[in-house]
Amino acid sequence: MTAPAAGGPAPEPLYTEEFAADPGAVYARLRKHGPAAPVELAPGVRATMVTGYAEALYVLRSPELFVKDSRRWPELRDGTVPPAGPVALTLAHKPHCYLSDGQEHLRLRQTISDALDGVDSATLRSVVEEVAGGLADALRRQAWDGPAGGPGDGHGGRADLLADYAVPLCALVFNRISGCPPAHAERLQEAATTLAVAYRSGDPAAARDAWQDLLAATRELVAHKRRHPGDDLLSRMADHPAGLTDSELAHQYLLVASFAVPPQHNLIVAVLRLLLAGDGFGGDLSGGSLPVEDAIDEVLWTHPPLANRGVYFPVRDTLLGDTVLPAWRPVVVSFAAANADLAPDPERRRGSRAHLAWGAGPHTCPARGHARLIATVAVETLLDRLPDLRPAVPAEELRWLPGPFFRALQALPVTGIPPAPAPTAAPSPGPGPHPGPDPGTAGPPGPGGTAAEAAADPVGTRAAAARRPSALARMQAAFAQWWRGE
Repeated sequence: MTAPAAGGPAPEPLYTEEFAADPGAVYARLRKHGPAAPVELAPGVRATMVTGYAEALYVLRSPELFVKDSRRWPELRDGTVPPAGPVALTLAHKPHCYLSDGQEHLRLRQTISDALDGVDSATLRSVVEEVAGGLADALRRQAWDGPAGGPGDGHGGRADLLADYAVPLCALVFNRISGCPPAHAERLQEAATTLAVAYRSGDPAAARDAWQDLLAATRELVAHKRRHPGDDLLSRMADHPAGLTDSELAHQYLLVASFAVPPQHNLIVAVLRLLLAGDGFGGDLSGGSLPVEDAIDEVLWTHPPLANRGVYFPVRDTLLGDTVLPAWRPVVVSFAAANADLAPDPERRRGSRAHLAWGAGPHTCPARGHARLIATVAVETLLDRLPDLRPAVPAEELRWLPGPFFRALQALPVTGIPPAPAPTAAPSPGPGPHPGPDPGTAGPPGPGGTAAEAAADPVGTRAAAARRPSALARMQAAFAQWWRGE
């Protein structure tokens, strides 16, 4: 642990394996010093964490005192914060609404909010059901036939529900509702993979170049949607009366992707972990959606994916309880710790949605209804298709990714996946010429499909369902790792 500042407690490091394994223990130690106490986001990078629920709401709802723009943060300006590290990646200023304040924040946020309002719930449910069903079927093939699955343990095949299900599902759903064609999605994924490698290398020049390449790829998508608008999220953002430039739209799109993909798949996997472990939430999963809804609420209370993502900067020295928050030193609102402060036991949480998993104040999540719907349908569809799923390792062997801001499992290995049904033999054609399928008709999914099928399935959902999702998952996992700051 880092030595304490003069007269104060030692800051708790938030980047260690210890914190990842048991953040609750760290929050409890911090709480002994009051509702706000010192932490380290990275070695030598000081911040103050707010663990009290009332104090968290005060910070979140006081935009005149606490701002998101980090450009006056001294440690970021003088290089104390590594420029190619996860803290800079998360907090360095970018011209999008989440790191903006005042009227600029309102202008940029309204573009996103209005575009999200155009997402029809019934259509979103249908898209998630389609993608989830295809990936669940693909798990049956992969778990028994793929080199990573093997023959299982005699009780069904194995899979990693993070890499093989939740990650590709969230990426495919986002591509569909945002209007991102497959070619652009592939280009963006390649750029994000390069950026992840650059940040892991710690090379600032490589990270800058990779970031510019990702922005360029996103601007290409924006230009494409301006030329070919559709009934999708990005087209509505481009057509918004706020009149965002291509550069502004590119930053807003990447912001939405960063919240729509990694936090979403982390939520889905955390809910599946809870349901498969039992703990009173599984019940009769065939009896309706209530157990899944309850499990989502429990995860949002206890393991919110954006556990400590609420970072603000006091515009002047500010007293919070008995703690002085120095001007322009980061204040980390811990949604997870504040939730535990309000409702530390299950009985106090049951039936309540007063948690802070979606934030509060001007920067509250504008897509919480969409996120709940996607998580609910993704979990219900998987458990309906594969009702015999069970954990492949004891709960204590699951590992959480280290890092100060997010709560994310490294993997969720499961077993109990049955083999895919054997394909039925095609009837023998009669004598004489056999013309095959009409070239204008979609063929079966997989290598035997036609070009017309690809045209009818622009987001590649059927293709993702037909092939083993591991290759796609590896690319999407790299994208997710970059957004998490790994």
